[in-house]
Amino acid sequence: MDKLSRLALIATALSLLILALPAPADAASRIKDIADFEGIRENQLIGYGLVVGLNGTGDSLNNTPFTQQSLQAMLERLGVNTRNVDLNTNTVAAVMVTANLPPFSTQGTRIDVNVSALGDSESLQGGTLLVTPLVGADGEVYAIAQGSVAIGGFSAQADAASVVRGVPTAGRIANGGLVERELEFKLGSLTTLRLALRNPDLTTARRIALSINELIGMPTAEPLDPATVRIDLPRQYDGNIVDLLTDIEQLIVEPDLAARIVIDENSGIIVMGQDVKVSMVAVAQGNLTVTIAESPQVSQPLPFANGQTAVVPRSEVGIEEDGTKLAIVPKTVTLKQLVDGLNALGIGPRDMISILQAIKASGALQADIEVL
Repeated sequence: MDKLSRLALIATALSLLILALPAPADAASRIKDIADFEGIRENQLIGYGLVVGLNGTGDSLNNTPFTQQSLQAMLERLGVNTRNVDLNTNTVAAVMVTANLPPFSTQGTRIDVNVSALGDSESLQGGTLLVTPLVGADGEVYAIAQGSVAIGGFSAQADAASVVRGVPTAGRIANGGLVERELEFKLGSLTTLRLALRNPDLTTARRIALSINELIGMPTAEPLDPATVRIDLPRQYDGNIVDLLTDIEQLIVEPDLAARIVIDENSGIIVMGQDVKVSMVAVAQGNLTVTIAESPQVSQPLPFANGQTAVVPRSEVGIEEDGTKLAIVPKTVTLKQLVDGLNALGIGPRDMISILQAIKASGALQADIEVL
């Protein structure tokens, strides 16, 4: 056998080997992308503060008494008495400040904060947020926010016209929050972990448990319900739970979801899952159009007839029905076949929504319909 023949034989063998390899799952994902470890989560913070330095776009104190009260209370804390003084400043705005406290944040860590107007302020452009405590759901202060507000919109107004782009009454302060208190969560002392699935499903929970047990080499993971998988700390990871979490979150699992069709009737958007199946059913679609045209005419009497000029209505009513199309949808078609069949009828998204709901009502659609 010459050299060229040997190369051809090797190439053929490699091709057959590649074809024999199992194809990767289409929707396989890492565990870290489909589940969360209980206890490792963000916490929401909220606070009430004042933004100063606005260019005449602040709250009108007569219409927003809480802004005036907050301004007076702040000045009193600074040693300025304004209880019997009528304040009339439009450079101050009352705002709500929100932020997310990341897990395991230590004292001194910087976080981003969002600022939103609470009163009738027109814009927060150029404003500075004064020191604002941010509290959690338990009422404790976990962070302090302060800094210049950056907004993504603007507004301009003249005597006869105004232009507003984006939302000038909401902004953001990058690294404007300073963590003052840490959340107590001792991850290293845990002996049992719990995985919370973002999309609960029994099959997905079982696949995650099997994948973890295959990694550990012993039955340590158990699905408790469609949304929870419990993991007992194995002996080889005793005292080093971070390595266990790192190995688990990198495992590849193919999630499984129930067949579902999501419909947004306001915008006409339809989203179908890949497992949507339809039994044999006949679908007909037709539109009835009624047209009414008004053509008023002027009736002029003859000379010396003692008549009056009058407007006589002339109405034309027409009824037109589109050619009704009847299509047979075969039994247990795939998603692509279903969409192609509905598109073949020449219908739009609005009519398609009604057809899907009618097929579901007939019992021929094996999927849940969720209307937003």
